[in-house]
Amino acid sequence: MQVILLERVAKLGQMGDVVDVKPGYARNFLLLQGKALTASKENIARFESEKANLEAKNLETRKEAEAVAEKLDGEQFVVIRQASDGGNLYGSVTTRDAAEVCKDAGFDVDRKQVIIREPIKELGLHAVELHLHPEVIVEVTLNVARSPEEAEIQKAGKSIQDIAAEEEAQAEFEISELFDDMGAAQLDELETETEQAADEPAVQDKDELDDRLGRGDSN
Repeated sequence: MQVILLERVAKLGQMGDVVDVKPGYARNFLLLQGKALTASKENIARFESEKANLEAKNLETRKEAEAVAEKLDGEQFVVIRQASDGGNLYGSVTTRDAAEVCKDAGFDVDRKQVIIREPIKELGLHAVELHLHPEVIVEVTLNVARSPEEAEIQKAGKSIQDIAAEEEAQAEFEISELFDDMGAAQLDELETETEQAADEPAVQDKDELDDRLGRGDSN
């Protein structure tokens, strides 16, 4: 099916291009969202007559998008979600979630402008694309955490798994230190007993030994 594009469409063409697309893609996306018209003689003539206005409008909206992009590009937004100790989310973060955190921060972003390349199903930092205009795309980061405190840890470059591993290593170290202290105490006690034994006078003869053992002459 041939359509004429009313704006730039990634991997398809520029405004005014007549392209071949699958009928389903044309009806369910391009025509539905006003990005194209069927390439009939009437629509092509209509486009040519309105081309100047369309280009002017496109330029205006692009400038507006570029202004927003300068503020948005590289921004990080916190998304609080429940997750297991292993970091797996109970659900996933959607384009609607991304749009909402952007709006909460004062940016007018529609969920249709959000592109999530890989499903977000675990805690951590995740890059998503915002298509503010056909010619203006920025990348922002979603900091998905179970609490604001965990979000700060992740923002600093550590994952929840890293923190868990550090805590486990610290616990093992403390247990090792405890056993080392106990071993040192027992060694000190043994050394003290040895020193005390060494300080006792030596047995001079058999009679003295018998006296110590309580085996003296009963007569």
